[in-house]
Amino acid sequence: MSSKRHFGDAFVEECGLIGIWNHKEAANLAYLGLYAQQHRGQEGAGIASLEKDCKNIYVHKGLGHVADVFKRFDFSNLPGEAAMGHVRYPTAGDNKLAEVQPFMAEIAGGRVALAQNGNLINAEELRRDLISDGAIFSATSDTESILHLVARQARDKSFVDAVIGACQQIKGAYSIVALFPDRLIALRDPNGFRPLALGELNGSLVVASETCAFDLIGAKYIRDVEPGEVLEIYGEKQMRSHFPFPKVKPTPCIFEYVYFARPDSNVFAKNVYRIRKQMGRELAKEAPIHADYVVPVPDSGVTAALGYAEESGIPMELGLIRNHYVGRTFIEPKQSIRDFGVKIKHNANRDLLEGKRIVVVDDSIVRGTTTKKLIKMLRDAGASEVHVRITAPPTVGSCYYGIDTPTEDQLIAANMSVGEITKYINADSLAYISLEGLYRSVNSEPGSYCDACFTRTYPIGKPNNGKPSCS
Repeated sequence: MSSKRHFGDAFVEECGLIGIWNHKEAANLAYLGLYAQQHRGQEGAGIASLEKDCKNIYVHKGLGHVADVFKRFDFSNLPGEAAMGHVRYPTAGDNKLAEVQPFMAEIAGGRVALAQNGNLINAEELRRDLISDGAIFSATSDTESILHLVARQARDKSFVDAVIGACQQIKGAYSIVALFPDRLIALRDPNGFRPLALGELNGSLVVASETCAFDLIGAKYIRDVEPGEVLEIYGEKQMRSHFPFPKVKPTPCIFEYVYFARPDSNVFAKNVYRIRKQMGRELAKEAPIHADYVVPVPDSGVTAALGYAEESGIPMELGLIRNHYVGRTFIEPKQSIRDFGVKIKHNANRDLLEGKRIVVVDDSIVRGTTTKKLIKMLRDAGASEVHVRITAPPTVGSCYYGIDTPTEDQLIAANMSVGEITKYINADSLAYISLEGLYRSVNSEPGSYCDACFTRTYPIGKPNNGKPSCS
């Protein structure tokens, strides 16, 4: 749809969803649920609340982190016993307020607020057809197309049938939460690409992209919303499940385990921390090396580095220290400080590294530029050998299902051999976990997940324009 946006040499988080039903502090809980999922999107946040008595929906949203958007906000402006929210990282569209979700509209039967995590591969066709038919768009996100489809279906259907009818016209990866005047609807696409879980809090029902949101608000995890399930929540604590789509083999995104999800979350009904640690163990078995220390790239490499250290018997040390208080910097010295972007986030622990052979554990190499700079930093700090171990197979394919990835011509592994990459980043050795090792780590058979970024095998195909983007 629109030009890609990339900040740095890394995959970018997707989006995070939260929904609360039947709680007197619904909007406050939605705020906390988004706060817990801030890692899934840092460019914008929004919350919609429902006042059931008057069937009115209120929205507050803005650009930036959750705490900034709701700084000094009076939550009495989001009244009601139901709420839903969204944190966003934009890879389709401009970073402007009109793009921030949830989107709200007046449709037949009342107001609706809707938010999505994912990407539609038929988004351009949908938008073109809707515009030809008179639809007016104020944003570039494909989520707005879904809202238009729901509105058209709602003219002669119930709310849940309107959502189902809309989703029968879309194709792609999507988890959706929608708030109507009398119910909350949550659903996942038939392949289940993006996560969505169901929880309970003292008689209230909660949905969220990750279970770490449940932990913060004190909710208990019940189960995942199943692939292809449309979950209708209404009344006091009533639920109804619909399975209106043709059944297909689920292919959830395996990269949630590699990088995106918080390690304390359960995603796709499995604990992320345990899986990442097992990735490190598998990598140590597949690619052993003699070294003095295992050094994680914080924070994404820490859990896997623990597994690598335990399996190899090499002690783990924090040879790289991360500055956790990095926000946007408006002054970047172009010449006076070389590699400023890397140095502001990480610093090498010189006293520890001098004269040592180290194994650097990280989750992935995207373009290779950041890895190259980190290795230079480690060598400048005195490391005698730097061996790199990656807990994902080589990333050779772009994602079309809701993750911000560069095009293949920008992915280093799609254009260089492992030997060439080793030379480019100036490592003494480089090894990636095998695809089989990755699947052993998640205790699943190959093909049980979407692994297109490693195999170029796309379960539901690509957009006609061949461009990766997400909502």
